[in-house]
Amino acid sequence: MQDTVPTRYWHKLDDGRIQCDLCPRFCKLHEGQRGLCFVRQNIDDQIMLTTYGRSSGYCIDPIEKKPLNHYLPGTPVLSFGTAGCNLACKFCQNWDISKSREIDTLADEASPELIASAAEQLGCRSVAYTYNDPVIFHEYAIDVAKACHERDIKSVAVTAGYVTPEPRVEFYQHMDAANVDLKAFTENFYYKLTGGHLEPVLDTIKYLKHETDVWMELTTLLIPDKNDSDKEIESMSQWIVDELGPDVPLHFSAFHPDFKMMDIPPTPTATLTRARNIAMQNGLRYVYTGNVHDETGGSTYCHHCGNKLIGRDWYVLGEWNLTADGKCNQCGTACAGVFESRPGNWGAKRQPVRLKDYAA
Repeated sequence: MQDTVPTRYWHKLDDGRIQCDLCPRFCKLHEGQRGLCFVRQNIDDQIMLTTYGRSSGYCIDPIEKKPLNHYLPGTPVLSFGTAGCNLACKFCQNWDISKSREIDTLADEASPELIASAAEQLGCRSVAYTYNDPVIFHEYAIDVAKACHERDIKSVAVTAGYVTPEPRVEFYQHMDAANVDLKAFTENFYYKLTGGHLEPVLDTIKYLKHETDVWMELTTLLIPDKNDSDKEIESMSQWIVDELGPDVPLHFSAFHPDFKMMDIPPTPTATLTRARNIAMQNGLRYVYTGNVHDETGGSTYCHHCGNKLIGRDWYVLGEWNLTADGKCNQCGTACAGVFESRPGNWGAKRQPVRLKDYAA
């Protein structure tokens, strides 16, 4: 299968360079140059995707690990990514993949049809584009999603939301669910620690909520003294309620020292609990803590009567108090999300997969 394929979100500049229009970086490239993402390159006066059909590996995860707590709970998802990223986060926790400049990182090769077939054979309800941002392998992700939909397998984007409007529309026509990484709620944080900007991410989030049927959840990695102040959490959670409504699930995850921020301590569990309380006091109905063992912060509760709807111990589901149509079995209030009549039973397993074993 060919690794390099043409793309269409670019235009020629008067000085002879090509500008990539896929994301708000608008990389301007001479012949042979790659964008910051590393995987989109000016070849023969056009932007080419150089990693089509190549992955850093495949693994079956619980859907809750994406994290998605309100989308087909308990079901297995076939996860994969490529190499590179269009942000430059100093705290990246997948830096060995997303910051890779080595094509050798891409050990596995698979056509969209093989991925869909393998997901079906493995009993996965969905495929997740994750580990690095699917925005940069736009064409490959869309082709995989099309192949999956032919087999009634859903597509999940795990993304930072850093994409321009036109490709955003095309991309999300093929996605069923998304977890958007809202990294902070200040422009200063985005500019200094990610090399990007806040506003395009907020635009993506608003677009997903108001102009698509994609199920969306948000995640914020809380980094001590960087984005964990009461003021910032107040502002962010109030914006979510005002702009998106109270039903969008929000996950606060714990940071651990990594990549270029080894000098920052891990996030205390108390910080996550405090953030969760602030967000819920501001009116958000479903707020979670992640990367720590916190059964209360990981479980789903009825916003009307307080009944525990879905108990979670790490990624293992316990109590299940939803009716077949997704309502609280105690008071009948609907729980926002996409649920089946019964939960899956995948549990916390993480199972690496070699796709060649599932080729016809």
